[in-house]
Amino acid sequence: MKLGINRKYLFAFLALFIIIVLIALYGTSGFIRYHFGDILIVILIYCFIKSFVRNRMKWLPLAIFIFSVLVEIGQYFHLVERLGLAHISIARVAIGMTFDPWDIVMYFIGCVLLYLYELFLSEKIRN
Repeated sequence: MKLGINRKYLFAFLALFIIIVLIALYGTSGFIRYHFGDILIVILIYCFIKSFVRNRMKWLPLAIFIFSVLVEIGQYFHLVERLGLAHISIARVAIGMTFDPWDIVMYFIGCVLLYLYELFLSEKIRN
């Protein structure tokens, strides 16, 4: 595995992080607040990993989807409360408090977009 800083992905991660924080702070309702942010979250995770790992990872969107679904399952079983972390706001935000099956749909859409992006990169590299 080749490690190193990829500035393009690091910049994308930081930009997405700012956008997601703004959505969380100022989005009060609707598609952007409750669904689009979930698509951006999986892309944020992808960009964070690609910021430090230089290898091609066609499987990464699938791994991110599985991770996201596991987090959502943790929300279903009230993981934050069971771990005694409900009083810690960063834990409530990072793990989440409310299960929503639509979140899984949005994670899937985001990961499909990432997979298509990976395919596009593969084609670009071959040509």
